[in-house]
Amino acid sequence: MSRFYLESPTSTATPSVNNSDTDTDDDEDDDDDNLPYPLPLQRNDFLAPDFSPSTYLSTLHNRHQTLEDLRSELRSRSQLLSKELLDLVNANYADFLGLGRSLKNGDERVEEVRVGLLGFRKEVEIVRGKVEGKVDEVEEALEERRDIRKGIVLGRKLVEFEGRLKVLEDQLMVEMAGKKEGEDEDGDTEDEEDDDEDDEDEDEDEDGSFGVSIAKLRRHVQQWGLIQEIEKGVGEHPFIAAQAPRMTKVRNTLLLDLSTALKQARSAGTSGTDRIMKIMLIYANMGESAEAVKVLKSLKAT
Repeated sequence: MSRFYLESPTSTATPSVNNSDTDTDDDEDDDDDNLPYPLPLQRNDFLAPDFSPSTYLSTLHNRHQTLEDLRSELRSRSQLLSKELLDLVNANYADFLGLGRSLKNGDERVEEVRVGLLGFRKEVEIVRGKVEGKVDEVEEALEERRDIRKGIVLGRKLVEFEGRLKVLEDQLMVEMAGKKEGEDEDGDTEDEEDDDEDDEDEDEDEDGSFGVSIAKLRRHVQQWGLIQEIEKGVGEHPFIAAQAPRMTKVRNTLLLDLSTALKQARSAGTSGTDRIMKIMLIYANMGESAEAVKVLKSLKAT
């Protein structure tokens, strides 16, 4: 193999006086022997997945080797690979023959596989259609369930609305038709009921001379507020709309009781000032502050 012609740093031979051709050739051979040998090309370099010949050759620019020597080494590498491939084929010749025999009538087998796959695809489409149908049914069932739950919640609110309104009506004695004057549904007289409530409200009333209890008015207004909240939560509904006359009657009765209590406190003079402030607060909680101002103006006018 030829060598890269680079002067060796250890070559310090001095030409003889005679300077003959034979001596010159001997010196050049000595210089060639001192040149470094290039390393063999690595096999792993050719096994890279992104191997590129041009890129690989560009990495050999510092290799101490002539272009002809590089070509010769690459040809040797190619011949070695061809020999290895031939040895591999010879070693597995029987297997290659068996592979050839197994590929006979391959078109028919491929067609069978294709038909089988088409049938399987059709079955998959059928199953998918059934699943999608079930999904739609489940969605409808869930939607119906949500509607039923909404209906149950709405029904409970309506029942609560009716119950609270009926209780407040009974407390205010709004529905008096078919009753004896001064008697409730259980046959108890109004005076007996008032006596029980007066016992509970003794701490609330500053003066027992007032006929209307502040605590009772406060409870009635609280019940009225709860009924209004339920009404707002339900929104527009035929049942709620049908109860409008009852709601108006309850509201008017509450305002009448508050007006009576305010007049009694106003007529008491200085001793009724604290009672007036409590009644005004009840008016405010009911959202009827304007009505309270109207009553006070009418009292001043008289």
